Amino acid sequence: MRDIMAYAPDMPLAFKPDYELWRREAERFDIGPETMLVGHSTGGGFWVRWLSEHPNVLVGWVVLVAPWLDPNNIKKTTFFDFGIDPDLVSRTQGLTIFASDNDHLGIRWSVEAFREKLVGHKYREFHEYGHFCSQDMKTDAFPELLEALLVPAMV
Repeated sequence: MRDIMAYAPDMPLAFKPDYELWRREAERFDIGPETMLVGHSTGGGFWVRWLSEHPNVLVGWVVLVAPWLDPNNIKKTTFFDFGIDPDLVSRTQGLTIFASDNDHLGIRWSVEAFREKLVGHKYREFHEYGHFCSQDMKTDAFPELLEALLVPAMV
């Protein structure tokens, strides 16, 4: 769309996230100042960790959709064993967190943790979007996401 190259890689073992596997998959791509990153659920937590651990990397717009940190260690994994860099937003062209008022409690806790720690982010809360899956939203369309990425890029 609009001559923007887009990739949506399937992260390995999404049902049992392994940070090193996901990191290797993500790093197959050239990530730089023109790169827009979108992470949904565990993917949002992944991008926050990856950006926190790569303080010399500058990226474009970042959108975290219902980002998750596994606050109760349900997955029994080290995937989320990291410290959030509160200044990582300064290395982006902007970071927006999308949340829904009826997502599950673990997501809402994670969103609050991100909001408390990430300095300079934007926040959008949606009414009854659930976990932002097509069955929750009752559509595959997500114009708010396109707007969050494309409108700032055109300004």
